[in-house]
Amino acid sequence: MWKSSALLFAALSLHAAGPVVSLPAAQVEDKIRGGLLGQVLGDLNGLVHENKYILEPGKVEHYVPALPDGAWTDDDTDIEWIYLVDMERSKSLLLPPARIAELWKRHINRRIWCSHKYLRQLLDIGIEPPLTGSVHVNPWAGFNLSGQFVSESWGLISPGMPQTAARTSVHYIHTSVDLEPIQSAQMFSAMIATAFVTKDMDRILDAGAAAVDPKSEMRRIMTDVRRWHSENPADWKATRKLIQMTYSIHPDRVYQPDMNGVKLNGACTIAALLYGGGDFVETMKHAFNFGWDADNNAATSGTVVGVIKGYKWMTDHGWKIQDKFKNTSRDELPDESMTRYADRLITLARMNVHEHGGAVAGDAYRVVTEPAKNVEPLGDAAKQLAGLRRRLAPEIEAGIANNQQAARAAYLAIALDLAGDMAQKYPEPWLKSIAALAGYPQLMQVLFWDSAGDVGAPLRARALAAGLVAPAKSK
Repeated sequence: MWKSSALLFAALSLHAAGPVVSLPAAQVEDKIRGGLLGQVLGDLNGLVHENKYILEPGKVEHYVPALPDGAWTDDDTDIEWIYLVDMERSKSLLLPPARIAELWKRHINRRIWCSHKYLRQLLDIGIEPPLTGSVHVNPWAGFNLSGQFVSESWGLISPGMPQTAARTSVHYIHTSVDLEPIQSAQMFSAMIATAFVTKDMDRILDAGAAAVDPKSEMRRIMTDVRRWHSENPADWKATRKLIQMTYSIHPDRVYQPDMNGVKLNGACTIAALLYGGGDFVETMKHAFNFGWDADNNAATSGTVVGVIKGYKWMTDHGWKIQDKFKNTSRDELPDESMTRYADRLITLARMNVHEHGGAVAGDAYRVVTEPAKNVEPLGDAAKQLAGLRRRLAPEIEAGIANNQQAARAAYLAIALDLAGDMAQKYPEPWLKSIAALAGYPQLMQVLFWDSAGDVGAPLRARALAAGLVAPAKSK
């Protein structure tokens, strides 16, 4: 089945092929290195601005990009990093879901939040991707920003191939998110892939718009922000206020539960690119000042501009940047350099070009380019729920009745609103299954104390009704 999926991926990409272009290898690889450096600078230089500007925008007037002690792991880069290391080792562009689960359990056990923190606990009871990213199973999945901040690498390894970038992005992003965040992942990965073949920001943004479902809010966000920019070309604060009032759930609160949401921050990322005018420093300043989850927005916009400018252009400025990438968060992986990180991306980009009908020969990439288009339409939550219930109900029932993977079965029964039926049909086995689920204290913590409100509240109510008891909140 997995082999068939990979072949379908390749066939669909080739079917949607555009003109074949020859790009100098030195240019493509300089852009890959520039995109990575732009991503890391935006992320790590943006951390001091993360979630600092909520009701009012930031006031950053001066900024000099710098990493005087080198880079280090942060979740904007190191989730992709673990995939890239294994993709290079296995010579596989699409790691199977079971392997993705193994990588998470082995390497990602700390410095994770929201959807990532929640899915890590789901893995411990045997729920694997893409179910870990279902909006009906993971209460963060419907709006979390990880749809954006785990998308950049897929654009960097897909030069001139926005559909391929979007397909790869969707494959990996379903580990943590669903619905609108899936559209966001397609939008930004397609934009990065397109930046290899044009410096025109309007064309890059057009590619992002084409990569999302016309019915999605991400498409409306792209349209709105571009219109607001055209109406207020010299007043970024006016656009920021419109973003705040339109896309924030609670625009009048100092703490906003959506401050790491994909809609609010996706709008800010688009706005930073527009007001930055293709200038790296100006783009970063605007990404910081638009606020909310600013480091992620700076990382994504920094990747786009980094690809446009290239590594040589960026390093010619004399910015203090050490060639280090220190592992501070991911278990059983070594430190490496930014050069080695970029080398991995280049190796995978060469594989990707070849697997999609092109070639890398001598000093040129022969790329079968693609027009940007939406490769996964916006999901329908109600239809998804009905489908999951049909598919998983027999498995859940068997797990409870036979006391096999009982915690997994109990959690899925609660999440899919099947707990009442299971408890009535199998009263004693159900109590054992609930006891098994309660034996995972970290999952109980995220379920009762660290899950998004709109989805988390009814999930918690069903959990209590099913017989779980809320634990004391850990400090």
